[in-house]
Amino acid sequence: MDVARASAPSHRLRSVFVSDVHMGLPASRADLLAEFLTDLECDHLYLVGDVIDGWRLRKTWHWTPDFDAVLRAIFDLARRGTQVIFIPGNHDEMFREWIGLEVAGVTLAAEAVHEAADGRRFLVMHGDEFDGVIRHARFLAHLGDRAYGVALHLSRWLNLLRRRLGYSYWSLSKWLKQQVKEAVRTMDRFEAALTGEARRRGLDGVICGHIHHAEIRMVGGILYMNAGDWVESCTALVEHADGRFELLAWPAFHPQPTAAG
Repeated sequence: MDVARASAPSHRLRSVFVSDVHMGLPASRADLLAEFLTDLECDHLYLVGDVIDGWRLRKTWHWTPDFDAVLRAIFDLARRGTQVIFIPGNHDEMFREWIGLEVAGVTLAAEAVHEAADGRRFLVMHGDEFDGVIRHARFLAHLGDRAYGVALHLSRWLNLLRRRLGYSYWSLSKWLKQQVKEAVRTMDRFEAALTGEARRRGLDGVICGHIHHAEIRMVGGILYMNAGDWVESCTALVEHADGRFELLAWPAFHPQPTAAG
């Protein structure tokens, strides 16, 4: 997987996919997303779920000017002619009651089929529909959400120390996921389930979010693309004018570039 460093979109992109901003969560890097969106020019913008963290806001209200800035940037793109499609996820599932409506130029949809410039067609969905924990054991999902919040809190203090020592950002939560074999197997099953659904529908690939793991790779002959998140990785999936897809990471969050895979 290649993750390109982006300082600002230097040219017009055809399509941009953003997922898992979790506005309402103190760890959300909505400030960086606002910077990215403010300089953005694109024909299509897909908000692929969990843009607003309704789970967290119901527990503790936390809303900052950076969250407002993200909303303003989204509505400004819609006003300037960008097709904006919002596909709610499990954390902002309250908006699923509005599916089919258009609000200030933003269309709410349960899912979408995106046709790339080269004619390939992709299923676009958040992905929680194929997460067995979300579908069949909701209390476990909330427990996992709480554990993720603890990991983010610990990461913040750990990385304050790392910065003082001259080290780059390191994600405790991602490290924990990689160490837990069941978490790795769950991610593999998630990818297989989504690519299987795309294959069943006769599509070329799937674009999703939900698991906070940015990725572009072939799974069983189907192109799997995950836009990542704006809590830690700060990545967006973008489509260029020729139909080529790429993951862009906003550089202000991670001063050191990640290795290309």
